[in-house]
Amino acid sequence: MSDKEKSTYRRTRAVQAGIGSDKAFRAIIPPLHLSSTYKMHGLDNAPQYQYSRTRNPTRDILAEALSELEGGYSACVTSSGMAAITLFLHLLEPDDLLIAPYDCYGRAYRLMCALSEKGHFKLEFMDQYSPESAENIAVQKPRMVFIESPSNPLMRIADIAAISESVKVQNPDSIIVCDNTFLSPILQNPIALGADLVCHSTTKFLNGHSDVVGGAVIAKTRELWESLDFWANSLGLIGAPFDSYMTLRGLRTLEVRITRAQENAGIIANFLDNHAAVETVFYPGLPGHKGYEIAQKQQAGAGAMLSFRLKGSRQVTANFIDALNIFALAQSLGGTESLINHPASMTHVSMGAEAREKAGVSENLLRLSVGIEHIEDLRSDLEMALNKALEK
Repeated sequence: MSDKEKSTYRRTRAVQAGIGSDKAFRAIIPPLHLSSTYKMHGLDNAPQYQYSRTRNPTRDILAEALSELEGGYSACVTSSGMAAITLFLHLLEPDDLLIAPYDCYGRAYRLMCALSEKGHFKLEFMDQYSPESAENIAVQKPRMVFIESPSNPLMRIADIAAISESVKVQNPDSIIVCDNTFLSPILQNPIALGADLVCHSTTKFLNGHSDVVGGAVIAKTRELWESLDFWANSLGLIGAPFDSYMTLRGLRTLEVRITRAQENAGIIANFLDNHAAVETVFYPGLPGHKGYEIAQKQQAGAGAMLSFRLKGSRQVTANFIDALNIFALAQSLGGTESLINHPASMTHVSMGAEAREKAGVSENLLRLSVGIEHIEDLRSDLEMALNKALEK
C-alpha cells in the first residue's frame, strides 16, 4: 500500500471512528456515555472504565480518531485549547528551556510568561520564520520548542521539519510541539514532519460548528502519551463526554468543510490582494507570501484562515467592520460561518502593546475565518464594506 493510500485510509478510519462499535444495541453511531462512574465486579476484577475523569468511552473514541488523523500513538482530549497547552507545559521542569514563537496566540503567550515568572520553566520567544531560525533555535538546546504554523494571526510559516531536525541533533531529548489548529490534520501532519506532540483547539475546525469548547494533545510515542495522561487525569483537564460526542459529530464532516472553506479563502485572498483599500494580505496560498514555498512543501493546502491590513486609521477599520453583514465580529474561528476578528483588541490584547507591535499586530490588522457560505455572497459582503469604509 502506498503512502497516499495509507493516508486516505487513515482519514476514512477517523471519520468512521466508533461506527458500529456499540455492543449493547449495535447502533451505527456510538452512544454518548454520560455516566461519571461504572459498576465494578469484585475487588479483583477492575473494569476498563471506573471513573470518567480517568477514562470515558466517548472521550476515548474521539482520542482514537484524533491520533489516527495525526498519525500519533494516542491523544489526550482536554476541556479547551488552553487546557491542551497547559497540559504539555507540565512536561517541563524548572531548569528546562521552552522556546516559543514571538507572535503566538495572545493567551498562550501570556500563560507561558506567567508560568515562567513563577519558575515553572525558562522561556524565550524567538523568530521561527527566517532561514536561520532552525539553527538559531537549535543552539539554545531547548527542552521544548512550541511551533505555531501558520501563526496566529499573521499566517507566518515555520519550517517544521527543519526546526525539528536541527533541534534533535543538538538535543535528542527535546520535545517538538506544533499547534495544528489553523490547518487541521487534513492539510498538515506535524508528526510526519518531526514533531513529538500536536495540539489543537478542537473548538475550531475539528468540531467546526461553534458549539463546543475543547482541546487535544496527540503524542507520537507511548511514553509521551503516558506522561500527558497522568497530568490530564491529575489536573482534571479532561474533556467532557458530551463535548467529545459533539466533536466526533463535527469530525465526520471535517474534510468536506475544510475543502469548501479553503476554496472560498483562496478566492477571497486574491480579491483582497487586488483591492485598492487593502494594504497587505497574509495568506500562505498567495505566491507573494514569504512562507509560500515552505507551505507548498509541508502543507496539503493553504487553509481557510487569512489576515489583511487595511489602508487608513483604526476608524476606517471600525467602519469596515460595522458595514459587514455576513462576516460576524467574533473571537473564535473554524466554524461553518465566516467570522472577522480584530486581533489587537481581541485575541492578542493580553500580549501587551510592546509584544503586539513586535509581532506586527497593528490596529489596522484584521483576521478572517472563512466559512462555507456561497463565495459570491462573501465577496460581495467584503466589497460593499470596503467601499463604505472608504466613503466615510
